[in-house]
Amino acid sequence: MPSFLESLYYGQLNPVEKAVSTDPQYRQLSRQLSESMEVWKKKLSDDDFHELEDLFDLCRQVQGLEMAASFTDGFRLGATMIIEVYSE
Repeated sequence: MPSFLESLYYGQLNPVEKAVSTDPQYRQLSRQLSESMEVWKKKLSDDDFHELEDLFDLCRQVQGLEMAASFTDGFRLGATMIIEVYSE
């Protein structure tokens, strides 16, 4: 089995692929979101609905950047804690 660093180097670790919440509310909220999108799809014209989808795409891009920043900040925090533990 390759080491953690080898797996990271060879691209075998991709945390974003495992970013699905295990919170029990996740599936329920996801289903509600899908149902709501279907309602809006029926209410809006095709052009308006595509604009709404574009807005959600922008939101997902921003959310992705926030998740990446949160991941790196959390990783740095964890590494800093380990350094402090070993240095004292």
